[in-house]
Amino acid sequence: MPIYTTPIFNINLTRITENYHLLARLSQPASAAGVVKDDAYGLGATQISQALYAAGCRHFFVAHGCEGEIVRQVAPDAEIFVLQGIGTDSQQSFARARLIPVICSLEMLRFWQQQPLDGIKPAIQVETGLNRLGFREADLELLSPTELQSFSYVLSHLSCADEQAHFMNARQLENFRHLKQRFFAHTPATLSASDGVFLGADFHFDLTRLGAAIYGINTAPYRENEMKNVLELKAPVLQVKPLAKGEFVGYSATFRAPQDMKIAIVSIGYGDGVPRSLSNRGKVIFYQHGVAHFCPILGRVSMDNIICDVSQLPQCMVGDFGYLICDDYTVDDVARDAGTIAYELISNLGKNPRFIRNYTA
Repeated sequence: MPIYTTPIFNINLTRITENYHLLARLSQPASAAGVVKDDAYGLGATQISQALYAAGCRHFFVAHGCEGEIVRQVAPDAEIFVLQGIGTDSQQSFARARLIPVICSLEMLRFWQQQPLDGIKPAIQVETGLNRLGFREADLELLSPTELQSFSYVLSHLSCADEQAHFMNARQLENFRHLKQRFFAHTPATLSASDGVFLGADFHFDLTRLGAAIYGINTAPYRENEMKNVLELKAPVLQVKPLAKGEFVGYSATFRAPQDMKIAIVSIGYGDGVPRSLSNRGKVIFYQHGVAHFCPILGRVSMDNIICDVSQLPQCMVGDFGYLICDDYTVDDVARDAGTIAYELISNLGKNPRFIRNYTA
């Protein structure tokens, strides 16, 4: 009988590109960029950028210059924008990879002006209501006409686009239009990330920034998710054994068996990025005869293991795989049960070096 001990993380590149194409069609006539910051949300910037580039993507967004260098290796002629901008610590990355900084403050603009890169026109971020990075109107009034015309794009970011009827969407759109008309009438513009695409053409402008949704996350929860699930996370069963009525499970003894049960110990835990908040709340899915069986997690999630109830699965045995993420239990489902968001979940899972990681078509 084979014995397995290591979790397996499968990432479907075909589905990622299909999600990209769907969103790109919704964005037309605007162009569609791929957002691959944080190592493509933890899923592998090299592999995913390469797949998106092969699918026709020619604009990418990353957070830091070092990330842009990785993308440049597989996207030789793409425009690569760096959302955190440029600083002393990242100048060499920008020079080596011909990256485009997104300028977010007067101080950063002055830094750029003192040591620009030939042939690179930076983008500028403006503040429209999120109150994070960006120039406010009073800051823009300090810039000369020549400075205002020196940018390749004007960018802002929506704060509540995942709620279609939220008043902030209309407010930010109005603010963005005002700032664009007053200061950047002839400069291409980008306002929407994945969630903004679903708000309609008024929000698309010249370029949309496609991130979370291409990785299967439902960024518009007020509507049925059109994105395909791209992830499969499974881990092997190390042991199956009976649990007598009245016995306790896991650290701190937070679960006590109400009757005789059967439990499976699965080789994955919070050290692999599984949220500890799934303790006594999450599920592991086992497939038998093509049927998905949802088995509750019992007790605390520990660093390397979780324990689940397989009382209804007489054939469950060592070597079987339980699924933590799959088509029947997506990242949105897991995040809901963990009390977090899918963005955080996949970013944390993706940073785990212990997984066997496979890229599938």
